[in-house]
Amino acid sequence: MASVVKKANPFENIPSIKAKALGINLDSDIYGTFAEIGAGQETARHFFRSGGASGTIAKAMSAYDKDFSDAVYGIEDDGRYVTQSRLKKMLSHEMKLMEDRLSREKHPKKLFFTYANTVATIDFAKKYKGHGWLGIKFQLHPDQKEYDEIVLHVRFKQTEARLQQETLGIVGVNLIYGAFFKHDKPKKLLKYLYDHIDKDTLEIDMVNFSGPNFKDVDNRLMSLQLIKNDMTEAVMFGPDGNNLLPAAALYKKNILALRGSFRPVTKVNMDMFQKSYDIFIREQTVEEEKTIVIFEITLSNLKASGEIDEQDFMDRAELLCSLGHTVMISKFQEYYKLVEYLSSFTKLRLGLTMGVNNLVDVFDEKYYRHLSGGILEAFGKLFFKDLKVYLYPLKDQETGQVLTSNNVKVHPRMKELYKFFKYNGKVMDIIDYDPDILHVFSRNVLKRIMDGDEGWEKELPEGIAEVIKEKNLFRRKPAEIASE
Repeated sequence: MASVVKKANPFENIPSIKAKALGINLDSDIYGTFAEIGAGQETARHFFRSGGASGTIAKAMSAYDKDFSDAVYGIEDDGRYVTQSRLKKMLSHEMKLMEDRLSREKHPKKLFFTYANTVATIDFAKKYKGHGWLGIKFQLHPDQKEYDEIVLHVRFKQTEARLQQETLGIVGVNLIYGAFFKHDKPKKLLKYLYDHIDKDTLEIDMVNFSGPNFKDVDNRLMSLQLIKNDMTEAVMFGPDGNNLLPAAALYKKNILALRGSFRPVTKVNMDMFQKSYDIFIREQTVEEEKTIVIFEITLSNLKASGEIDEQDFMDRAELLCSLGHTVMISKFQEYYKLVEYLSSFTKLRLGLTMGVNNLVDVFDEKYYRHLSGGILEAFGKLFFKDLKVYLYPLKDQETGQVLTSNNVKVHPRMKELYKFFKYNGKVMDIIDYDPDILHVFSRNVLKRIMDGDEGWEKELPEGIAEVIKEKNLFRRKPAEIASE
């Protein structure tokens, strides 16, 4: 008789949800409130059921009715309820009540916390999958005046409201447990949010840490962890370094995206951006106040020797943020996947700024062999929407010839397909480019920085060289990275 192979239990060494809730309840110092809107009191339920909740839960409430919720937390400017702004108001309001109603003299050792969520589960027609905001405001020392805070956004992938509610409850317990017992390891805390949850059931696409105990946490790096750990497909952060929710930042916007390594960002990158932006906002359907520009880096571009080099990522992020730009990190190697993703948030104009080499790659069949419809399927997704490609020229380093959409060479089998899109106005040349900088390539500048050469400074935008020198960015050579 064949022996039975015992499968490893992925949760074998992970405390159960009941054990986590009980661990919080049995800690006599931890004391707080639960405020949950839109998906039941699923998180509080775990704490009530595990036992010993009377010493932990000061109050649990669910302001389901919109009018009642507005009376408690105020009315949002946009009239919505499932927003980060709403969550923040809930956290602040409930924490103030804790402070007002509990005497510190009577409870000198209590560690106050407030957990809140505002969630919309899947609708009856199953048209909208459901999403929500959840967060915790808490203290790790009784005399801590400024509270720590963790806020995250989730998207549900399950197709039943009951299952989404159960998942939300588990995430809530994991967040509260992680805040008190794993706060010193924020990267691991993110991973623990998925304890007892299948990643196919939930996406976490934004997280922000703030407060005195997270002062050394860079939220851009936390953003990278979400991508690295397969928690989401794309993340965004603004010039201030705080993470943005893509759905909110891109909603009903005209979007211009520039893909690159930006290692480092050069004068060519900035010329591509400025010249394509000038064309983009002159498009008849584009309103400048409803337009956002994204500097996008693919996850594969961040990998050195097969692994993601976090310091190298931070170096690039530092420079782009210093120039005041919004950055997206995505898992989309092919452009059509990026366009598909962006199109899920807006029906307005999309623009892609790319160099000639990138355009040649777009028309290379090898990138689409996994699709049943091949390159035609990909192009249907890429150019079906209101999209244009803004093409920056390339100077052939050997012949000196400047390559544009008119003389670029694609595979012979792709010539007719290329002509179709070009002459239908989907590809537009950037003609007012700066000819004096066409020799500049990021990889060459990077090598000179790493080698300690001189003269590379003039090939970068104003102020960037000073940032690189001041913060000693890009100083490590690939061999040093690979040896780590």
